[in-house]
Amino acid sequence: MVIDFIGALASGLGLLGLVLLVNRVILRGRFGGWVYPATVALGMVAYTVWAEYTWPTRTLEAQPQLMLAGENAESVAYRPWTYLWPQVSVMITVDRSETRVNPAFPHLVMTQVVRLARWQPVRGYLTVFDCQGHARALMGEGVELSADGALQGATWEPLDAEDPVLRAACSVAEEIGNGRGSGT
Repeated sequence: MVIDFIGALASGLGLLGLVLLVNRVILRGRFGGWVYPATVALGMVAYTVWAEYTWPTRTLEAQPQLMLAGENAESVAYRPWTYLWPQVSVMITVDRSETRVNPAFPHLVMTQVVRLARWQPVRGYLTVFDCQGHARALMGEGVELSADGALQGATWEPLDAEDPVLRAACSVAEEIGNGRGSGT
């Protein structure tokens, strides 16, 4: 958050320097005094809008092990431009580096589902997906893997076959090659 504030301030002051230069050299001082604080404000708002809209892309590029499964875009009154271009505030991803497939149960995929939200802590959930049965089970208290890799004590939640997180997890399992390849 501090880095975004410094970036916004630097953008505002940088734009102010440009306007001062144009006013002194080209326009010979024709701008009124009100232009300078308005320029700083415009630069800060422009940086903030850029930072908010590019956050999802920058976050995923910085963490290539994450595969985007879904996102939540929102519009809010205090940012009126979001009614025209909704802003992504939450992303659900699957962590390729934490995905495991047991060759004895190739239809089951254990992976870390990661919830990324702007200005909120990252949350991860270890989850097992059944790619054939279209279901998921959270790895929580009372859920364990037996010696042969079977899941015991899990409560399975049925999912739609087109569920984006299920599809992403199963896609990562295919990338791994059902335990024969290497994950990314």
